[in-house]
Amino acid sequence: MSFQDGTPLDVCYGYLFEQLTKLNRSAEVVDDTNVLQEANPVILKILDDMLIDTLLPGSCIAGVENAKEFLNAVKSGKRGLILMEHYSNFDLPGFSYLMRKSGIPELEEIAARTVAIAGMKLSEENPMISAWASAYSRVIIYPSRSLASIADPEERAIEEHRSRKINMASMRALDNVRKQGKILLVFPAGTRFRKNKPETKKGVREIDSYIRLSDVMLPIAVNGNCLRISEKFPTNMIKDEIWHDKMVYTAGKMIECKPFRKAIQDSLSEDLEDKKQPVVDEIMNILEKLHIEAEKTRNAPAN
Repeated sequence: MSFQDGTPLDVCYGYLFEQLTKLNRSAEVVDDTNVLQEANPVILKILDDMLIDTLLPGSCIAGVENAKEFLNAVKSGKRGLILMEHYSNFDLPGFSYLMRKSGIPELEEIAARTVAIAGMKLSEENPMISAWASAYSRVIIYPSRSLASIADPEERAIEEHRSRKINMASMRALDNVRKQGKILLVFPAGTRFRKNKPETKKGVREIDSYIRLSDVMLPIAVNGNCLRISEKFPTNMIKDEIWHDKMVYTAGKMIECKPFRKAIQDSLSEDLEDKKQPVVDEIMNILEKLHIEAEKTRNAPAN
């Protein structure tokens, strides 16, 4: 369908909401029994059609050879982790679509193996967003940022207990999917980047645990944005704005996790208590450099 850039999601695709909600098989409330949620192929087709509407020509996966090297490592038995920049709720859908439609078998296989780590907000906040998220295989976690926002002591105590149960179940689920050769995809910032809020681009400390429990990781820069946060309604995902854009996902060089962590932590002062955050900070630096380089050529005129 055609639309004007900046059209709110609910205006552009509101006619799909009822259908998506009916097709959604995900639980309305996340608990320790339903943290692993398999992809819904019917909803995936609907999301693919939305991407066809929005992606401009030239949208692609770059750094293919790096991605191939990463897949070979995973197929040899290594535990793989994708660390991706996060600008919009179209980041994962766009990545999945372009990988599957690339015509490159290795990229298609990475897409088939990928299981995303998702915060509860996508599953519980809005039925349409929950349905949307259900297009992709994911393991649900209770993010530390969600706990930090609870001011009431009694509510916080209840939610802390709930978060422990959910996150313990999530770790078991992650271990199980990895034994099946799946690849974990994590957004290390833990939230979408917002203009004038640099703290939203800071990696969350917990990402170090995913790196510690992985063998190889693949950084992915995201350039372009087809679903932008509304300045008027920044907390309402349904009001995110649809834009046509050229999306480029750039795979950087594969990184061996253990020596990467060791090199950073060995360089730190012995007096520094938190040796996890510097590891995550370096990941964010790598992603930022990838992003800046990719942006230089993303909209360059063809020769």
